[in-house]
Amino acid sequence: MRIWKRVLLLMLVVMAATAGYYGYSFYQFAQHIQQPNVITPAPPDGGAATKAAEIPEWDGQERVNILLMGVDRRGMKQNGLPRSDSMMLVSIDPVAKRYDVFSILRDTYVDIPGSGSARINSAIVDGGPELAMKTVSQFTGLPVDRYVITDFEGFKALIDSIGGVEIDVEKNMYYHDPTDKGIYDIQLKKGLQRLDGNKALQYVRFRHDATSDYTRTERQRKLLTAVVSQMKSGTTLIQLPSILKEVTPYIQTNISSMDMLKLSALGLKINTAEPGNYQLPPMGMFRESHRAGAVLIPDVDQIQSFIQEKLQQSSKEAVPQTNHTNESMENSTPN
Repeated sequence: MRIWKRVLLLMLVVMAATAGYYGYSFYQFAQHIQQPNVITPAPPDGGAATKAAEIPEWDGQERVNILLMGVDRRGMKQNGLPRSDSMMLVSIDPVAKRYDVFSILRDTYVDIPGSGSARINSAIVDGGPELAMKTVSQFTGLPVDRYVITDFEGFKALIDSIGGVEIDVEKNMYYHDPTDKGIYDIQLKKGLQRLDGNKALQYVRFRHDATSDYTRTERQRKLLTAVVSQMKSGTTLIQLPSILKEVTPYIQTNISSMDMLKLSALGLKINTAEPGNYQLPPMGMFRESHRAGAVLIPDVDQIQSFIQEKLQQSSKEAVPQTNHTNESMENSTPN
């Protein structure tokens, strides 16, 4: 009997130590990525960077909208701000346990508050992530006050830290990048394969298709979905402390530590099988123009209606199913 008590005590000690280790790793990660690791926030009015509003409790009804930005810091001047190479708005429904991803084409020509009209990916250059969020919020009609930024090296570090990601590459992809002595050349062969960080970056950067940036954003959403799904696996969760350590130097966010915990808890329950994946602006909701190079002039009203329609549809597809199940159980219960 005394042996079993000792075994139980040892198990409790190990569990407590493990929980402490994971907790400390997460705390260190959260503290560091709230610092300007990637770029220094620079609000256009010269004031302090705006803080993210408190994320609603997960028993609420409101969505959480987070702007993901991948930036290209190559050739950037000291203290300069890089353009966002990719922009994705992730909208999370805590009630339906679903998320929707909206890729924003970087040549979309929009009004940037206080700076006039320009490509949407230049908003971050004019006023840092705060202006980028404000611009995307005005464009989509959704409240956006949270962001996550990474660069090429951060993206590669994330993919490598989770052991690569399995992707079915649709076709052979080859491109010689004249900058950086070929470091960012693209050489991919068609077929199902596990991509490491370098190959995954090549996959999401390739844009030499007939439809250029349209298919590139599709690939970005496809890879994001695969990464989210893999992050929920048991093996990846066990490796979480080492993963956080690897990616910390390359990520920047304004999400608070407490909000990260809430998002992490929701992430374990969220449905990653069929997220809503959309391109902004959608086909038929813009016109091409050469007023500032080749740009896309969006129909903002039509696009905002499109977004609301997709979000409502996403929530309805997830929630009523549970209600129907409950109703059936109630009807089958004898009086």
